[in-house]
Amino acid sequence: MKNLRINGRIWLETTANEEAERFMGIGRLELLGHIQRTGSINQAAKAMNMSYKRAWDLVHSMNTQADQPLVITQTGGEKGGGAVITEEGEKFLNHYRGLQERFQRFLTDELANLPGNE
Repeated sequence: MKNLRINGRIWLETTANEEAERFMGIGRLELLGHIQRTGSINQAAKAMNMSYKRAWDLVHSMNTQADQPLVITQTGGEKGGGAVITEEGEKFLNHYRGLQERFQRFLTDELANLPGNE
């Protein structure tokens, strides 16, 4: 068969009371990366064409689920507020980036193994 491709997504979930809640996925990874680069949840949200409220809700969700916060914020002041990725956040960023790379390699390898795609 021509033009076949394999597609998929991978994310990390936490479970409480047997209900799964998304903890880390490609969108949250991208949000954390923008926060890391800009030092701002607001600027990260703008870079992703996302509302500030949505970005804040995602950060709050990750911080609440993690053993330690992934993002810490500082309000106002003379130079304004900001956001910083914590050491714990860096660990999850690095781990999930590696997981994404391995997952993409898996998809590529599986596609190569499909009949007619050798």
